[in-house]
Amino acid sequence: QVQLVESGGGLVQPGGSLRLSCAASGSIRSIYNMGWYRQAPGKQRELVATITRRGSTNYTDSVQGRFTISRDNAKNTADLQMNSLKPEDTAVYYCNADIFSKLGVRNYWGQGTQVTVSS
Repeated sequence: QVQLVESGGGLVQPGGSLRLSCAASGSIRSIYNMGWYRQAPGKQRELVATITRRGSTNYTDSVQGRFTISRDNAKNTADLQMNSLKPEDTAVYYCNADIFSKLGVRNYWGQGTQVTVSS
């Protein structure tokens, strides 16, 4: 079946950088929109960034200019480069994608990866 797997989370000091990766696997025919979301303790899950298959991007205001989303359609992957990290970026980050498989078009979530920004 189709699954998304994130990697790259960890502990980083304020001002540092991390790169998250998301890999889709399974009986994939095509991947449409991909995105990264995050959920901090006690808060709702929020959109961080999205990217269309053609590469059009969208960012939430709080990460604009610091984070960059990218994807490789041939490898079915999406990355999130996070620079100038702040403590308020601490959250579990989730990959999300609309994937066309033998089951049709469905929305999928990864299991999440923890990002902690702290000195």
